Amino acid sequence: MSMDYISIFLLAIGLAMDAFSVSITRGLTMKFNVKHAFVIALFFGGFQAIMPVLGWISGIQLQQYVSTLAPWIAFTLLSIIGIKMIYEGFSDDKDENKSFSLKELLILSIATSIDAFVVGITFAFLNTAIIEPIIIIGLVTFVLSFIGVYIGKNIGHLFENKIEIFGGLILVGIGLKILLEHLFF
Repeated sequence: MSMDYISIFLLAIGLAMDAFSVSITRGLTMKFNVKHAFVIALFFGGFQAIMPVLGWISGIQLQQYVSTLAPWIAFTLLSIIGIKMIYEGFSDDKDENKSFSLKELLILSIATSIDAFVVGITFAFLNTAIIEPIIIIGLVTFVLSFIGVYIGKNIGHLFENKIEIFGGLILVGIGLKILLEHLFF
């Protein structure tokens, strides 16, 4: 079973919500600088593209053992990630560090792309080719992260938590779609 482009695009948006939210936070807490916005977007987009490949490679190794359970695994993993994002969207525990450092950016990039690793495993279980999804995921995350820094600087304080909730709902919805397609089609 392969994923269509609309599902991959929506998945990319869902995955990018953590990075987008963090980018808004960075925009809120630092002076807007196009170079910094570009570097933030490059890190987040790059890691969101690399992590599914690593997950896909891992998933290929496990595929023979769990292929009949793949839709259930995809639903479960995407739902867990989505519910975690929704919970974090309602949480008041936000990063208030105002500095810009590459070390911090590296840590944030890894942390916001762990879910992309899990999605890569899901791609392997669903026999989804990896090249197109990672390009879409990386580009969507890059663009949203760049825009996020700008939005954060201007109006991010108005809807920061809602972004993460929206991303979580998208991931849960995609997981449900995968499961329902398996059960009924």
